[in-house]
Amino acid sequence: MTNQKHDFPSVTIEDLAPDARFSLRVGEAGRDRAGLALGLFLPTGVSNVVRHGERAVVCLGPDEWLVTAPEGERDAIVEAFATIYDQTPHSLVEISDRELTYRITGPAAFTLMTIGCPRDLSRLTPGRAVRTVFDGATVILWRDAEDAFRLDVWRSFAPHVRDLLETGRAELAAGL
Repeated sequence: MTNQKHDFPSVTIEDLAPDARFSLRVGEAGRDRAGLALGLFLPTGVSNVVRHGERAVVCLGPDEWLVTAPEGERDAIVEAFATIYDQTPHSLVEISDRELTYRITGPAAFTLMTIGCPRDLSRLTPGRAVRTVFDGATVILWRDAEDAFRLDVWRSFAPHVRDLLETGRAELAAGL
């Protein structure tokens, strides 16, 4: 997919460059050691996000995290977790090719996100992220600011979600 950027006065939808992504599962006893291997503490509490540099981790469940990092850090992350496996059993699965990310920004970004997401997005404060659905597609929704969201979408659902976002953006631009 090409890196496209389309603007309407009230909202911008942008395809972001690929990231290294991992699904991490580790028990409570191994959480701190896994965080040290990653170079940051793993957040506790569903929806909490911790960032260090360009790495970000969101807690998706009591023992489940989504880790994102620049593509160039993929091998270092895999190697760091390989070195702790004997002392800290865990599951680190690379899912980089599974998802695409869209950035939605602008004064109407919040409104656009509500067209396909059943959650009360006013409760998703900036700096947090959640696993949810967008018109039936499972997504990770990051709220980066009051008027800025990122949407991680499984590749197979991406065309559907992108079409829905584009339709909603055109409707907003038309004042509908």
